[in-house]
Amino acid sequence: MEIRPYRGTDEAQLLAVWHRAMTHDRIDQAVFRTKVLLDPNFRPENLLVAVEADQVVGFVLAITRQVPLYLQGLEPQKSWITAFGVHPDFRHRGIGTALFKRVLERLKLDGRKTVEISPYVPNYFAPGVDSDKYTGTVGFLQNVFGFEIIEKPISMGINLTNFQIPAEILELEQRRVREDDLIIRSVIGADLPELMPFIHENFGWDWYRHLQEYLVEYFGDSERQICFLVAVLKGKIVGFCGQRRERFGPFGVDASVRNLGIGRILLFRCLAEMSARQFYYTYFMWTEENAARLYTFAGFQKRREFAVLSKDLQ
Repeated sequence: MEIRPYRGTDEAQLLAVWHRAMTHDRIDQAVFRTKVLLDPNFRPENLLVAVEADQVVGFVLAITRQVPLYLQGLEPQKSWITAFGVHPDFRHRGIGTALFKRVLERLKLDGRKTVEISPYVPNYFAPGVDSDKYTGTVGFLQNVFGFEIIEKPISMGINLTNFQIPAEILELEQRRVREDDLIIRSVIGADLPELMPFIHENFGWDWYRHLQEYLVEYFGDSERQICFLVAVLKGKIVGFCGQRRERFGPFGVDASVRNLGIGRILLFRCLAEMSARQFYYTYFMWTEENAARLYTFAGFQKRREFAVLSKDLQ
């Protein structure tokens, strides 16, 4: 068996292994090319493949920043592993262990201090390892390589058929309008000078990047595919809620006014707008346990649960 960097001619075989190994996170050729090969942080030497008899039987994809993420910069001490797997016919032969040993050595020699699986932005495929779908993988990473679980994101979804805003949310909205001059409405161009700094100052550059993509598309030619609501309290933007096609979120409210129920109103208004546009299902990939209670109240159900893992490379 040979472990070497990815070559362009490996694409079909690598995707075949990906489909057999990452059965619940499959991607097609177009996604592989746009989210891996055309990612500006991709380096072929960080996508290692295991080859036996001229056949790709395993792989591991690591990422290190080559270009800065807005003001977060190059994050020179960090690295991420976003996908990995071994073809089922070649498991229990040490291939996965060999791939991980090699890629961890590479990352350490590159000066990286930590590696995480797998919250890399912008192009992660899952928030972490789905321990229900990939039995034994978390234990392998913990026991063999010393990874530690640092977060447990939850993915949720909701069927929007016949969706209705509950009376208590409508009453809450009316009270906030009456007492606090709350306005929930679609974003307009005049909001952008205030909205964009509000997003990055309160929610960070990853959400800024994500929502900027929404807004570029929204103000381009896809307004019907996107719902973007803002909450304006006493003339000031204090929250937002975004949706693009079937994917819900992000949405957030200024911490100083979170006790007013504005998040609940935004959530239900966005879902109602999606239902009116005949979107019949929506989902998101990542939330934590506390926020999951709000989504459950709205009717979301848990789809998957992940483990984000981290390892110190020093």
